[in-house]
Amino acid sequence: MDSPTTSNSMNSPTTTYREKKDGPTFSHHEHHHPSGDRMHEDASQLTRIGRYRGLLQPYFAEFFGTMLLVIFGTGANCQVSLSSNQNVSTVSKGSYTSVGFGFAVGISLGVWISAARSGGHINPAVTIALATFRKFSWRKVPGYVFSQLMGGIIGSALVYANYYHAINIYEGGSGVRTLLTAGNFGTYPLDYMTNASAFFSEFLGTALLVIIVFAATDPANAIPSAAVPILLFIVLLGIALCLGMETGFAVNPARDLGPRILTSIVGYGGAVYSFRNQYWLWGGVLAPVLGGLTGAFFYDVLFFDGGRFKHALYRPRSDGFNGRSAV
Repeated sequence: MDSPTTSNSMNSPTTTYREKKDGPTFSHHEHHHPSGDRMHEDASQLTRIGRYRGLLQPYFAEFFGTMLLVIFGTGANCQVSLSSNQNVSTVSKGSYTSVGFGFAVGISLGVWISAARSGGHINPAVTIALATFRKFSWRKVPGYVFSQLMGGIIGSALVYANYYHAINIYEGGSGVRTLLTAGNFGTYPLDYMTNASAFFSEFLGTALLVIIVFAATDPANAIPSAAVPILLFIVLLGIALCLGMETGFAVNPARDLGPRILTSIVGYGGAVYSFRNQYWLWGGVLAPVLGGLTGAFFYDVLFFDGGRFKHALYRPRSDGFNGRSAV
């Protein structure tokens, strides 16, 4: 769900967006690089495995960051839901607020661990918004999205393994799997929600998330990089507690589709896809992607002084200056 920067090269983990005008970054790592000669010396000493590791590191980071988000988020879902059955736990362990905090912890830790290597997107909607509005390379988008999706699958698999016996008790038998517990992994709107309302809820939540991501990484706001995961903790907690009840606040295609794929593999079957005429596609994927693009668009039009709308906002001057007046 979600946050940016971009990626690293073999020699320098955060060189792609070292200049903030080119795009957002969450890391101060660039301020602590050794000299250029030392960097080239280190690069020349890399083995073939070391070079491949450097090339793949951003994708490993996106995988691991998304996995952490899903582990903490769906883990909270499982604990709160399954413990409501007295055969699982004599006392209920948590409430809906616990779920909000679980996902908030997941996004902050996921971004912290991945930001210096990949930018800490951990959300396809964020990656696509950055590629569209912040010069993130479109060539890297498929690899980032695949890594995020795999992180969602593996993260939910670990949670499923952890709660396997509790799920059996809750469902009423070993191997019984229904949408009663599938909702602990994927998102499923409440019965009274129309399709249009469910779409709008996911669209709105993701738009707000990306607006905050772009604001947090806008150089004009001068927010310290180390504070960005905390801001993401706050915004995802706010989305969960204020807007999340009706659809489960996916606001991240990898967070929804990854666990959904896992549930279809372990026995829940095709019902996780056919629910509400392929809700997984239009509610779990398209709504967040379109919401993220819309949030990014409005942030750039209203607040950002660079980006693709710069030339529409400022007329070039005869002396070569092209930008906002210092007055």
